[in-house]
Amino acid sequence: MILVTGGARSGKSRYAERLLAKQCEQVLYIATAQATDEEMAARIERHKQTRPAHWRTWEGHQDLGAVIRRYRQEQEGVILECVTTFIANLLFDLAEGVSADELDFASLEVFIQHQLDDVIEASLVCPKPVYLVSNELGMGVIPENRLARHFVDIAGRANQKLAQAAKEVWLMVSGIGVKIK
Repeated sequence: MILVTGGARSGKSRYAERLLAKQCEQVLYIATAQATDEEMAARIERHKQTRPAHWRTWEGHQDLGAVIRRYRQEQEGVILECVTTFIANLLFDLAEGVSADELDFASLEVFIQHQLDDVIEASLVCPKPVYLVSNELGMGVIPENRLARHFVDIAGRANQKLAQAAKEVWLMVSGIGVKIK
């Protein structure tokens, strides 16, 4: 399991794709983004266009450990892009329209951490490389609203857990990968 992290538009996905392409011809690309509006749909489409046509894509954000175990074919490496979006989507699913002031973030984080633990377990036993792409959110200003602050906290703790479990960790800075583990 290899973690590639960094800021928005730092080159994380492209770097993970390049590293995995050197190791595996066949790839399962787990895409967690949802097309919630036209601009996001266009972003997703641009992302798809940059990947090799023979790579398989699975789109979704639930039970990703099971996806790695059951959907991945024998010769495929895996890219999960992106962990941060995976967490955000789970948070929105679990919040079910409840206001941020009423949410029990501790309980939500327990569920998210269980989902993340399952991804880690599946990744560690996968015979082919698994690259996890995640945003490093903790380098910016502290958000002013409660939901965003909790999201940054949950994502930060998730990244720490992933980095502990990962064989390698890459930090992307302005398109340059810096191996930090």
